[in-house]
Amino acid sequence: MAIDVPGAFDVGAPAYDKLVGANPGYHDHLRISARRMRIPGGGAGLRLLDAGCGTGASTAALLAAAPHAEIVAVDASAGMLAEAAAKSWPDTVRFVHSPIETIADAGIHGPFDGILAAYLLRNVTDPDATLRAFRQLLRPGATLAVHEYSVRDSLAAQAIWNAVCWGIIIPSGWRQTRDGALYRHLWRSVNAFDGSAAFQRRLSAAGFTGVHSETMSGWQRDIVHTFLADAPR
Repeated sequence: MAIDVPGAFDVGAPAYDKLVGANPGYHDHLRISARRMRIPGGGAGLRLLDAGCGTGASTAALLAAAPHAEIVAVDASAGMLAEAAAKSWPDTVRFVHSPIETIADAGIHGPFDGILAAYLLRNVTDPDATLRAFRQLLRPGATLAVHEYSVRDSLAAQAIWNAVCWGIIIPSGWRQTRDGALYRHLWRSVNAFDGSAAFQRRLSAAGFTGVHSETMSGWQRDIVHTFLADAPR
């Protein structure tokens, strides 16, 4: 069943930080993906895009990796964005309410010196068009990091993901919000998303170079990945 994804995130926003905070490694993994972008000089003089910033966890990870950069953080969910904007941020961080597909209409234009897209590509209508748009937003040679769940290439990863969703994530989400739509969508969308190899092919088809994937350690090995790709020079 299709759901209104931004609307589901609006409903889940007040409890979202508490729920992801109970996920071992959630924030560490975002910081690892941001560091894997290898942003030079702490981001001094650079402009970065946090695409699908949610409540700001990915924004914080990007800020830790590039404390001197200008960061534009965008999300389609007003509820999630309100949670993010209520936190303390330096003046170099700006939040914008917009679907990622129409950020130009919100006044957001390139070029960017790097893009971090965490848990976003599963939730857009046309991932290929979104990736092509990211390539156009990046300076030549700049890096896109897609931080995402991908389990289809590993039967063990699929089994662990399904067990964790139905044993922990979906019941916990229901207890916090009395609405399980967001967390059932999470379970379903991860199972439907590309395997690692297929998503790397998708990045290459969108015109990126240097495409590769690095996973995380621990129980989320082969479940959470950083997909890295460069805009062609």
